[in-house]
Amino acid sequence: MSDLSKRPVPSRKAVIYRMVMPNHTCPYGLKALHLLKRAGYEVEDYHLTTREQTDAFKAEHHVETTPQVFIGGARVGGHDDLRRFLGKSVADPKATTYRPVIALFTMTGLMALAASYAVSGSPLTILAAEWFIAFSMIVLALLKLQNVESFATMFLNYDLLAKRWVPYSYIYPFAEGGAGVLMAAGALTWLSVPLALFIGTIGAVSVFKAVYIDMRELKCACVGGSSNVPLGFVSLTENLMMIAMAVWMALAATGVLTGGGHVG
Repeated sequence: MSDLSKRPVPSRKAVIYRMVMPNHTCPYGLKALHLLKRAGYEVEDYHLTTREQTDAFKAEHHVETTPQVFIGGARVGGHDDLRRFLGKSVADPKATTYRPVIALFTMTGLMALAASYAVSGSPLTILAAEWFIAFSMIVLALLKLQNVESFATMFLNYDLLAKRWVPYSYIYPFAEGGAGVLMAAGALTWLSVPLALFIGTIGAVSVFKAVYIDMRELKCACVGGSSNVPLGFVSLTENLMMIAMAVWMALAATGVLTGGGHVG
């Protein structure tokens, strides 16, 4: 057997200093500790249990944040620095992303399928399609209503009616949510249909003008005022869905269609 196989394998040791106080445990410290253990490091876990101890540690090592990770005697840094050291990606909080809307439409789609199955025994029904749009409207409104002021500020960047009449930017999420609830229940079609048709049409025209005519690069207010979703296809789809749902329910209510889930 080769002598190389008899050489001891150096241990992978890491040291982490993180805040663990009676009323606060640093979540990034927990994340960093988890990353080190998953990467196979033997970890010496030191707790900073008081504010004074934490401040003294920062001053000693000339750092502004904790946790701090040391590997092989050298400082790696905090949680994000550790991720980079381990070859993992670090999310950019300012980067544009479609993840929120993908998650939203996936969950509302599953909700619609589940509700349809509970009611009819089959997930694939016309009712499920109607509920998907209605549930999506409700959840989109919910996200906007978390911070109406922030939504209104972003919405005013591109909505044509809101630019002429500012209160519309505050009314919009309530109108969208109300129309979605009524459509999900199949109630007061005389109100929900024109309401969805009105806000959907104005929204679609506004987005199309801002993105495809004026060629502006804006963030979409569709999932709330703090999102990094780019304005364009997603917001246009949201409005076109509302228009389609309104037209569908209007036709069903007048008897042109007989396959609607709520009205015949």
